[in-house]
Amino acid sequence: MRYATFRTAEARTVIGRLEQGGLRELALGSTPGAGLRAALAAGALARLTPGPLHALETVQLLPVIPDPEKILCAGINYHTHRIETGRAEAAHPAIFVRFANTLIGCGAPIVRPRQSTELDYEGELAVVIGRPGRHIPTARALDHIAGYSCFNDASVRDWQRHNSQFTPGKNFPATGAFGPWLVTPEEVGDPQALRVTTRLNGVVVQDQSTAEMIWPVAELVSYLAEFTGLAPGDVIATGTPGGVGSRREPPLWMKPGDSVEVSIGPVGTLVNRVVQED
Repeated sequence: MRYATFRTAEARTVIGRLEQGGLRELALGSTPGAGLRAALAAGALARLTPGPLHALETVQLLPVIPDPEKILCAGINYHTHRIETGRAEAAHPAIFVRFANTLIGCGAPIVRPRQSTELDYEGELAVVIGRPGRHIPTARALDHIAGYSCFNDASVRDWQRHNSQFTPGKNFPATGAFGPWLVTPEEVGDPQALRVTTRLNGVVVQDQSTAEMIWPVAELVSYLAEFTGLAPGDVIATGTPGGVGSRREPPLWMKPGDSVEVSIGPVGTLVNRVVQED
C-alpha cells in the first residue's frame, strides 16, 4: 500500500491511499483532520475509513509525515560517501537531527537560502516508524517500520562546515524534501536490496545500492532506540551514497531553476525544483 498526506483543491489537509486514478481520502474514525502520524500511533493504518477519490493533478502532495516527533538522520553511512569525504572508519553511526519545519513534499520547491550558494543534493531512503519501542534488538527492528519513502537531505554546505556539528547546514527552511508517499514494507521487500538514484536536471549524479550502507536499516533503528524511544511517525533518513556535489571537481551546486529527482525502485520518485529565497 502507498499512503500520502496531501492538500485538496478545497485546501483541506488529509491523508489518502494511492489507487488507480488518484488518492482515496481516508479518515481516522470520527477524528477530523487526523494525520498519518495519528493513524500510525493508533495502529489503524489498515482500518481507515475511505472517502472521496482525488485525481493526482488536483492535489498538492505534502511531506509524508508533516509533523514527526523526531527526524533522525545518519551521516556518512555509505562506503563511497565516507571515502569521498576522507572520513576514517567509525565504530558508531554519525547521527544528527532535522526539524519538522524544514520539510517539504514532492513537487514543492527546495529553497536556496540567501546566505549561501553551496546548496547540495543528498538522495536517501527514509524510514517511517510504525510501532513504538526502546532497546529494540536488530533482529526485530524491521518489525517497527511502517514503511519507506524518498528523502532529499538538501544541505547548505558552508553552514554545515561552520563547526564539526551538522545541524545549521541541515535545517534551513524548505530543504528537507520527503515523499511522494509512504510505501508499506510488503511492497518494498528487503530494504538493503534497493537502489538510490539521484538525478540533477536529468543527469544521474548518485546511483548506488542500499546494500552498500555501512549500518543497514535494522542496525540504525536498533542503535537509535538505545538512546531515545522511537515513536510512530518518527522519520529516519538513512544516509546518502557517494557522488554529492561538494566532492566533485569543480563542485556541483544546485541552483535556481534546477530540477532534482530521487528515485528508489518500488518506493517511487521524489521530484523538486530549486528556487532562490526572496
